[in-house]
Amino acid sequence: MNQQQKDVWSVTDLVSYVVQKLDSDERLKGVWVEGEISNFSQHTKSRHMYFTLKDETAKIKAAMFAGNNRRLRFMPKDGDRVLVKGYLSMYEREGQVQFYVQTMRSNGEGDLYLAFQRLKERLEAEGLFSLPKKSIPLFPKTVGVITSPSGAAVRDIIITMRRRYPLTQILLYPVSVQGDQAPSEIVQAIEQMNLRQEVDVLIVGRGGGSIEELWAFNEEIVARSIAQSVIPVISAVGHETDTTISDFIADQRAATPTAAAEMVVPHIEDLRERVRSLEQRLLNAQMTLLDKYQQRVKKSVERPIFQYPEARLLQYAQQLDHLESGLERAIHLWQTQRTHQIEQLRYRLQMEHPARHITQIRERIGHLYWEQHQQIKTQIKDRRAKWEQLLSQLDALSPLKVMNRGYSIVQRYHSKELIKSSQQVQPGDLVNIRLADGQVSCQVFKSEGTTHE
Repeated sequence: MNQQQKDVWSVTDLVSYVVQKLDSDERLKGVWVEGEISNFSQHTKSRHMYFTLKDETAKIKAAMFAGNNRRLRFMPKDGDRVLVKGYLSMYEREGQVQFYVQTMRSNGEGDLYLAFQRLKERLEAEGLFSLPKKSIPLFPKTVGVITSPSGAAVRDIIITMRRRYPLTQILLYPVSVQGDQAPSEIVQAIEQMNLRQEVDVLIVGRGGGSIEELWAFNEEIVARSIAQSVIPVISAVGHETDTTISDFIADQRAATPTAAAEMVVPHIEDLRERVRSLEQRLLNAQMTLLDKYQQRVKKSVERPIFQYPEARLLQYAQQLDHLESGLERAIHLWQTQRTHQIEQLRYRLQMEHPARHITQIRERIGHLYWEQHQQIKTQIKDRRAKWEQLLSQLDALSPLKVMNRGYSIVQRYHSKELIKSSQQVQPGDLVNIRLADGQVSCQVFKSEGTTHE
């Protein structure tokens, strides 16, 4: 077999490969498609529906099996514009790509469903669906019911609650549950119930209906009012297959109004059975405890102390004598030790008495004063001797001492310049001659130098 023959596929292999590709593509599952129905037919026995979905430029074969189409609220026909949800695959026998419809909504329902999806996604993105849920009281005293006063829902709720738990009071707030005024009336009822604070839990809902009839519970103002309620809210709208925005916001969702009544109150017979069960358990526990104590008493009575009490009393008497002797010895030892400790403390107190310390401090201060006084006297004496020595030396070097021996000091009269040489003066200069006992002013008549040989 050559390479070209190896690449040849059978029709079955080709179709199976295409089916596998279509079935494995996640984007082709759960697809919503809007289009117009044509070539509609329904098989008489199987009740499967076959039709074509088309728009202005394209069309595709579609099928809706009986298991899915029996839930439809309308009978499709040619020319209907519908919104369908399903998946794409291939009918292998015909080699034809088909759209297999799981859900179908009429044109009006389709618009509402799209609006529902957009609001649901927006509120979910805001986090309203993930707010902490408030718990439902176990035994509510009063239950508030917000619904139509003439509908089957309020009748089902009242009958169910009266049958299950007649102790709970029911406070009805009548509202419209469909129509233009319904959303605002529901919001007002929730707000009034929260202001009055007369109920422990709220049931908000109605019986079943089409998506248009249930639409009040998909309005944003109703959803936000439920989210803001301080009182726990149970959403009970329609039947089990109906889902509304209020179901996602409420603290709990009930499939039906009857289910809401069953959810909000316990069944009194269940409580009675529970009490009976607890009574039986308590009685069993009492009997078990009583039997346990009887066994303990029996064992205690069988102990030797109860069989031969005199012998046990003698043992206790001997122990008491022994304890008394030991106590006397302990008291005597304690007294001896305390006496010795007191004597030690008395001696230490005498040694540490303030008067003794004051006397020692005074003697120390006196001694230090005497030593300091002697040091000061010695220093004064030494400094006086040194001072007299310096005076004697200074006196010996004093010019006055020299002048007493006949010498004098000669200065210029005006400038007081000291004249040390005859070369410093000229005849006619005025000079001062300082003597030992005063000074004289003179005029130089002659200046002669001394010749040294």
